[in-house]
Amino acid sequence: MKVFKAKYFLLPLLALGLTYLQSCKDEDGDINFFSVSDDLAFGAQTAAQIDSDPSFNILDSASNVAAYKYIYDVRNGILNTNLLTFKDRFPWRIRIVKDDTTLNAFCTPGGYIYFYTGLIKFLDYESELAGVMGHEMAHADKRHSTDALTRQYGISLMLDIVFGQDKGQLARIAAGLKDLQYSRKNESEADEYSVIWLNSTDWDAKGAAGFFQKLIDQGQSGGTPQFLSTHPDPGNRVEAIIKKWEELGSKPGQQYQARYTNFKALL
Repeated sequence: MKVFKAKYFLLPLLALGLTYLQSCKDEDGDINFFSVSDDLAFGAQTAAQIDSDPSFNILDSASNVAAYKYIYDVRNGILNTNLLTFKDRFPWRIRIVKDDTTLNAFCTPGGYIYFYTGLIKFLDYESELAGVMGHEMAHADKRHSTDALTRQYGISLMLDIVFGQDKGQLARIAAGLKDLQYSRKNESEADEYSVIWLNSTDWDAKGAAGFFQKLIDQGQSGGTPQFLSTHPDPGNRVEAIIKKWEELGSKPGQQYQARYTNFKALL
C-alpha cells in the first residue's frame, strides 16, 4: 500500500517535471533552463571573474584606444545588420587578451567577447576577424551555452543552479566557460549565422572559412583551437561555409587586408 501511494504521489511531480522540461526546449529541441535575464547575469559574473584574473592579461581599453576602436567597429558592422535577436539587449562588450601564443576567442552567455592576440595575429584579413567574431556572437545570440553546460555538467547540477541551490558551483562553471565544448550542431549553426550576418555587410561572408583554410594549409587541422572545436573538422567546415555562401547568392565581398595589418601593428 505504501508503494502504491508513493507511486501516485510521484506521478504528478514527474508529469510536472516533464512539462517544465518541455517548456524549456528551444526550436531545435535543446533544453534551455536559463532565461535571457539569466544569460545576462551569468555572463556579467563570468566577465567580472575573468577581468579580475591577472593571468588573462587583458589589454587596458584606456591605454589601447585605437586597437579597441578598430575591433569595436568590426563588432558594430555585425550588429548593424539588425539580424541578431539580442542586438539591443546584450552588451556585446569586447576585451583583448594579450597572449600571442594562444589561438583563442570566446563569448560568454549574454555577449561578453574575448579575443586573444595570438588569434588576431594569426588571421590575415579583417573579413576573417569578422567571420570568427560572427561565429562567437552567434553562440551567445542563439544561446548555445546552456546546451553545452547541461551536457558537460548534467541536468541535475543545472537544475540546482537554476533553482538557486548551488551558488558555489555556479561560480566554478562561470570561471570555466572559456573552455566550454559546444556540440557539432551548435558549431555548425554558429558558422552558418556568421555567413548569414556577414552576407549583409560589405565583408567577404566566407571570412571564417579563411581561418580554417589557413589551419589546414599549415597542417594544424588536428589542433584546432578550443573555441572552434574539432567537430566538424576544419575541411568540412570550409565546405559548409562556402556552400552557405553560395546558397545566399555568392555575393562578392571585401577582405580589407591593409587596414587589418595596421590593426595588428597596434598590438
